[in-house]
Amino acid sequence: MKLVFLGAPGAGKGTQAKKLVEKYSIPQISTGDLLRAAVAAGTALGKEAKSYMDKGELVPDRVVLGMVEERLKQDDCKKGYILDGFPRNTAQAEALDKMLESLNMQLDAAVSVDVPFDDLMKRLTGRRTCKACGQMFNIYFNAPKKEGVCDKCGGELFQRDDDKEETIRKRLDVYNAQTAPLFDYYKKKGILKSVDGTGSIDEIFANICAALGLK
Repeated sequence: MKLVFLGAPGAGKGTQAKKLVEKYSIPQISTGDLLRAAVAAGTALGKEAKSYMDKGELVPDRVVLGMVEERLKQDDCKKGYILDGFPRNTAQAEALDKMLESLNMQLDAAVSVDVPFDDLMKRLTGRRTCKACGQMFNIYFNAPKKEGVCDKCGGELFQRDDDKEETIRKRLDVYNAQTAPLFDYYKKKGILKSVDGTGSIDEIFANICAALGLK
């Protein structure tokens, strides 16, 4: 079960990937985690990545792909894996396919967790965080009993700057511009599995398992 997970910010793909990890004992591979680990360990690729990050530049695809390749060669990936956060565009998807071919691997499916735009906006702009204990609420789906006050510790709730509407709209616009072409790419390859991302976490997970033919 070799998968790529697609989905806009707020679609809940990270939550669903973790459920697959727990149930089927395959690793979830996040390129963000790989970068941080490689930099911390001081590997050759980590040092190269750090040189770009220190200058505030994006780490080149070639370096990220090298880290992904090193990770996929590890024993725990033999049964499968979930790639989360990579690829982000068709150029990366094409490079990934070439790399997988060199490893004699191929993807089984690209899972797209689909959530309507208005729902994504509510999930992201509705988030409120407690200044004291860090507990999170959502004013639309999981509202605190008293407005602006944490149920857990009574602390003050606030909206993070990156959860404000203008910022969220920009994030979703960037996602749509960069990542939407991936759906066509994987659809043409015949491995795109689109799943309804609304409903409870367990309902969405059941939809994903059904789409992948898992029991």
